[in-house]
Amino acid sequence: MLSDLSRERFRRFRAIKRAWLAFLVLSVAFVLSLFSEEIANDHPLLLSYHGHYYFPTFHFYPADTFGGPYKTEADYVALRNDPAFHAAGGWMNLPPIPHGPQHSYLDLSGNPPYPPSREHWLGTDGSGRDILTRLIYGFRICMLFSLALTAISTVVGIVIGAIQGYAGGTVDLTGQRVIEIWSALPSMYVVILFGAIYGQGFGILLLVLSLFQWIGLSYYVRGEFYKLREQPYVLASRALGASHARILFRQILPNAMTPVITILPFSLVAGISSLTALDFLGFGLPPPTPSWGELIDEGLQNLQAPWLAGSAVCALFITLMLATMIGEGIRDALDPKSLTKLR
Repeated sequence: MLSDLSRERFRRFRAIKRAWLAFLVLSVAFVLSLFSEEIANDHPLLLSYHGHYYFPTFHFYPADTFGGPYKTEADYVALRNDPAFHAAGGWMNLPPIPHGPQHSYLDLSGNPPYPPSREHWLGTDGSGRDILTRLIYGFRICMLFSLALTAISTVVGIVIGAIQGYAGGTVDLTGQRVIEIWSALPSMYVVILFGAIYGQGFGILLLVLSLFQWIGLSYYVRGEFYKLREQPYVLASRALGASHARILFRQILPNAMTPVITILPFSLVAGISSLTALDFLGFGLPPPTPSWGELIDEGLQNLQAPWLAGSAVCALFITLMLATMIGEGIRDALDPKSLTKLR
């Protein structure tokens, strides 16, 4: 159950129309991206062949199931144009965007990257892959990565900042010196080093960036705990014999969540920006993973195809703008002095 104060803050946030609209748009877009395979895919949602029904989006079917010669996965793009398939009464229901993120359309006239057309609304990249499809899949990866990074860094930042602020003294001083030394390490070089040793991947990037992302939040949490640890209700809990863990996470933390909640959307922005930058530099997710940074890099290498970098930059700009608007709305909603600014 939400407290009266929490409900009032939520009401203030909803009153900020631009922030609430940005939250709805970004949330709906993220939820829809979780079903990317059903929205943009060259695999049919439903396929009928010789009176039997198949669901290629959810299940693997070898090519010989539909009259092909091999046991490898069927090429549904070729199958949809195969006269023998249609002669056998075959038909298929395709997703709204009938292109997969890895399929290369190299049979089109000319050389890729192909410009926007009725078939490929935003054109294709240098490998003939549909850009709109790769933007959708890339958005899902960006959001999942950034949300996971934000969750991990938030937990670590809260724990370390809480211990420092609550304990104070030698623990706080030692912790601050260690954090200052750790934050001085160049995170980009650490990413490159780990990538060279363990290879590029979602988990490696998440681990390495999590080692640094928590630092900024820990400062805010430390300050809040340092301020609240001498409040009367905390002193009363100590006098009643409450454990340190209970005082930390049941008494002080709920009252120190304002900076944590305020910084979350901006942590999301930082995560998306970091992944895109690493992909752009070639140290991010391994190819052929759909990536906005890869599209921007490819656009710079193909200046004659402005739809490459332009589409990725627009998608990145809109996403970061929406997240920033949400963050500003949360900041205003949690600030009592901003009541007169709400509109």
